[in-house]
Amino acid sequence: MAVEKLRVVNLKNRLKNAARTIVMVVACFAVFSAMSQPLKESAPKTYTVQQGDTLWGIANLFLNQPWLWPELWRHNTQIDNPHLIYPGDVISVSYINGEPVFSINRAKPSLVLSPGSTRRVKSAPIETLSWSVLAPYIKQHTLVSEEEYELLPHLLGNHGGNVSFVSNDLVVSQQENRPDDQYQVVRKQSIIRNMQGNVLGVQLTHVAKASLETDVSLPNARMVKLSGSNQEAKRGDKLLTDSFTLDADLVLQEATSQRGFVIGDLHDHDLLGRYDVVILDLGARELTAGTLMGIYAGGPDIIDGEEPQYASNSDVINGNGLFTDKVQQPALKIGEVIVFKTFESASYGIITRAKEGVRRGFIVAKP
Repeated sequence: MAVEKLRVVNLKNRLKNAARTIVMVVACFAVFSAMSQPLKESAPKTYTVQQGDTLWGIANLFLNQPWLWPELWRHNTQIDNPHLIYPGDVISVSYINGEPVFSINRAKPSLVLSPGSTRRVKSAPIETLSWSVLAPYIKQHTLVSEEEYELLPHLLGNHGGNVSFVSNDLVVSQQENRPDDQYQVVRKQSIIRNMQGNVLGVQLTHVAKASLETDVSLPNARMVKLSGSNQEAKRGDKLLTDSFTLDADLVLQEATSQRGFVIGDLHDHDLLGRYDVVILDLGARELTAGTLMGIYAGGPDIIDGEEPQYASNSDVINGNGLFTDKVQQPALKIGEVIVFKTFESASYGIITRAKEGVRRGFIVAKP
């Protein structure tokens, strides 16, 4: 009986291993199939670039994996940089040795000055991502180190004894060693920490603009005038000299060996989706603006016993089933993110695709 029972156990184990192998083969086949079919079934044969189009939008129109855009121009002799596409360009799809490639018909634009005379002009290339999508985040948020934040001067009060201030108000602030003429009034929104709890920076939100009043002299302080208020400024709000700007023009490029985590967002939401901005624990030393990364979510570990259960189950947490097999699920790709602003130890990225809600702790890596 003992021998027969052992045979049954061995048979069960072999069947489990075979089933796992089949699942891995099917998953690998699915990944290979997606990679071998870069064009969407709904992709048009030709497309004329319109004013207001974005590179990402056009790539997403044609491709299952939009970041493969540069690769499909490899046989094209008319274009040096696949990131520079202009309104009026006609993009066509053809096949070489069974593989899809892009080609372009680019008209030579001209501007009529007078009858019988013309002058060639070159329009600006389309954007990688729509400025209207990115602008609200770029203009309203930034990240600084704790040390830098502590050194920023803050607002003290005004002549009327108010606790809040708006555009055109004159406000007294702390003295600074090297005063500038123009400032951003900012407020601490949150402390950004990595997955180990280490502080990566202080998240700031933009409150108003401020300009130095040079004709007012104070012995140990200075006077600034507020303008462009987004909300009421308060005593204690800081003055920042840096402007809220976008990094250099975004040039799409795939992440290679970089690997990090989603560690937060701009509004402390639990679930994030398309066009939400996430904060990554990768800074300017690891990434540049325009880096595209995949977003991956891992499933809970599974306890393989007589009654399979998830490792988060209370019985498992309390110690039951410690000697059973544990199956660790792979992290599956659920979306993509494009980095558009980098800081010393972190970066901002905008989610361009997500099949499920994105949370803190999700992995970002090569797409």
